[in-house]
Amino acid sequence: MRRSPAVSTIQQHITQHAQTGSPRPTLDVDRSDAEYRTWLKEAVRKVQADANRSADTHLLRFPVPEQWGIDLYLKDESTHPTGSLKHRLARSLFLYGLCNGWIRPGRPVIEASSGSTAVSEAYFAKLIGVPFIAVMPRTTSAEKCRLIEFHGGRCHFVDDPRKMYEESAALAVETGGHYMDQFTYAERATDWRGNNNIAESIYRQLRLERYPEPAWIVATAGTGGTSATLARYVHYMQYDTRICVADPENSCFFEGWTTGEPDVTCDSGSRIEGIGRPRMEPSFVPGAIDRMMKVPDAASVAAVRALEHAIGRKAGGSTGTGLWGALKIVAEMVAEGRTGSVVTLLCDPGDRYLDKYYSDAWLTGQGLDITPYVTAIDSLLETGVWPG
Repeated sequence: MRRSPAVSTIQQHITQHAQTGSPRPTLDVDRSDAEYRTWLKEAVRKVQADANRSADTHLLRFPVPEQWGIDLYLKDESTHPTGSLKHRLARSLFLYGLCNGWIRPGRPVIEASSGSTAVSEAYFAKLIGVPFIAVMPRTTSAEKCRLIEFHGGRCHFVDDPRKMYEESAALAVETGGHYMDQFTYAERATDWRGNNNIAESIYRQLRLERYPEPAWIVATAGTGGTSATLARYVHYMQYDTRICVADPENSCFFEGWTTGEPDVTCDSGSRIEGIGRPRMEPSFVPGAIDRMMKVPDAASVAAVRALEHAIGRKAGGSTGTGLWGALKIVAEMVAEGRTGSVVTLLCDPGDRYLDKYYSDAWLTGQGLDITPYVTAIDSLLETGVWPG
């Protein structure tokens, strides 16, 4: 299905208005038909009802020596109905798209995603009865592809991750659907002032802990929306918490943040699914972030394996990236004699990556040696000293 000339003309007027700021011309087009408004109200109700049925996610403790006077937590986002942090984002994006009139009955929703967002968006698309197409790298884990299809979505693969954006936009035009564009809208679709967002949830769950206001929250960045929500909420609530973003290899967020260059790019895709981008995404808000870390991919894998050893839970590579950053901050606090709490995120379950981050054969194929990073984590937990 292609857009009609009338819709194309309207879109041209809207785009021109957005670019110039000039008054929008009057167009006598009635979009308030009763059938669509009935569908819209029901779709919004279903998405909000999903949130109402969902309990909060757990805040897990990572064991560190009591004498340090430091508490390390992981916000376990893997317990959402679709198994990842991206469930929150997908719900917000669907509500944003519905309430803006962008998502329409019978027309597909299209998303550029390396996996978890697409799984969650496929779930919400099925919930409200619209088709869903995920445009994703061909290297995306087989388990994520299976989950997208389980929820009724379709996978559309690209060989070059940098082509996901334009391929998604082209599919939206071709099908008359809506390109969700998480990388642009993630930071604005979520209400960062509260409304049970992830930041408000963390502080509520820490209320009875010995350090209820964390010294640091460590996030990772795919769209940048989560770090923006966390940082904005901290500033809005006037907390002293600092926000750190841990960035994997083959991602340009760290370089963009340190150089202040918004057009920084890199040539290859991230091996840590769900985070790391080849360009500075519009939803990444560098000015709100206090610190960034570049984390080797082998360190991310070592950290998720250390997590399983410590609490018996497998997690995805993005969790490892954030945990490595959090452990490094803990080591700095120990060295400086500071006490307090540090929070990072358990983003999604490790069973989606058994053929990657838990496979020694995959590590060998990628040329990754996790041994020195395993040794570093063991040394920290045994002696309180970060090697090197």
